[in-house]
Amino acid sequence: MFSYVMRRLVMLIPVLVGMTLITFSIVHLIPGNPAQVMLGETATAEAIADLEESMGLNEPYLVQYGLYISDLLQGDLGTSLRSKAEISQEIWPYIAATFELTVFAMLFAIFIGVNAGIISAWKQNSWFDFLAMLFALVGVSMPVFWLALMEQWVFAQELGWLPAYGRENSRDPMAPITHFYVLDSLIHLDFARTWVTLKHLILPSIALGTIPMAIIARMTRSSMLEVMKSDYVRTVRAKGSGTFLVIYKHALKNAMIPVLTVIGLQTGVLLGGAILTETIFSWPGLGRYVYEAINYRDYPVIQSGILVIAFIFVIINLVVDVLYKLIDPRIKY
Repeated sequence: MFSYVMRRLVMLIPVLVGMTLITFSIVHLIPGNPAQVMLGETATAEAIADLEESMGLNEPYLVQYGLYISDLLQGDLGTSLRSKAEISQEIWPYIAATFELTVFAMLFAIFIGVNAGIISAWKQNSWFDFLAMLFALVGVSMPVFWLALMEQWVFAQELGWLPAYGRENSRDPMAPITHFYVLDSLIHLDFARTWVTLKHLILPSIALGTIPMAIIARMTRSSMLEVMKSDYVRTVRAKGSGTFLVIYKHALKNAMIPVLTVIGLQTGVLLGGAILTETIFSWPGLGRYVYEAINYRDYPVIQSGILVIAFIFVIINLVVDVLYKLIDPRIKY
């Protein structure tokens, strides 16, 4: 397994190099001049030219790319054209916010989706099976922005149970340590703040996790139906084992390989594609950070954000591949 992991890590290098090349090329094709955006429409041509020279935007494409790679190899993600801050220091709170939201969204999706798929397979063609698969179909088809707005309207505006935006109480901000607010509140032993933070997570987590939940439920049902028809399951049943033991100890473990693949892919998608959810709920995450950088033509932030997302996605795929072996020892690398 160690040699396999090392090979995958080495393969990560050309993938990331390719990502930097593609991202750098696409970003520079975006219409608009960053210097013009920063100085405003009333800026003179001389002022724009001076700013372009100071930022290196007047250099040839290959020179700019070479400078970008050189800085990247030194751990320097560059400087934001808008805030003038080092991106390596500025980006971490946004990564933490997106990661925290994704974790809770996937916990919701996995718990509901896996159990719904298991019960649907166990009660095949029952009313629960048809109802669960109907909800799964609706969940896959439902636009995220519509669900998010409905959640805000019902649970925040009409019922007043949950907050509609943000990560915390804006009147009582937290002094972050790790920028994972749930963890930070536990470190401070402030359990009241922990509850407030969890309440802020509920609505965006459900909105973000609904589509993965539906996909996981359908995949779990399909995989469980195949496993439940196998000979070893019939043998376990013939020995008198209870239904719960048959499903959760024997069948589920062998049905989890395709489900785990879906979970890994959906986790990567959520980490990089939560822009709508983060915008609607005013969640200061990585997707919103990159989106705002696009509006300001902030090339270094766009490149760094996409590179971070690509790196996380590849690492998640590697972790999923390693988990295959832990779930099924028969798998050889």
